[in-house]
Amino acid sequence: MPNIKSAKKRMRIEKKRYARNHSVKTTVRTFVTKARNAIAQDAAAPETEEAIRQAISNLDRAASKGVLHRNNAARRKSRLMARLHAAQAGE
Repeated sequence: MPNIKSAKKRMRIEKKRYARNHSVKTTVRTFVTKARNAIAQDAAAPETEEAIRQAISNLDRAASKGVLHRNNAARRKSRLMARLHAAQAGE
């Protein structure tokens, strides 16, 4: 435990920031997983398009909030779309 006042405050701030960032990251992970599962099941279905749209939206939101780096979000979106196109080409 910190003894210095500023260190105590820093711990309080980090705890709040961790909780906020953690919930955003969890949401992103959930939607990306749903999109990947939708692609694996049926790449041409309209539900798949909606799942991908939601995943991309959540990635953009996390990047704008600073939870994810913008290049990290761009890479994840790119890989998701590459997976979709590969699945569509395979059908």
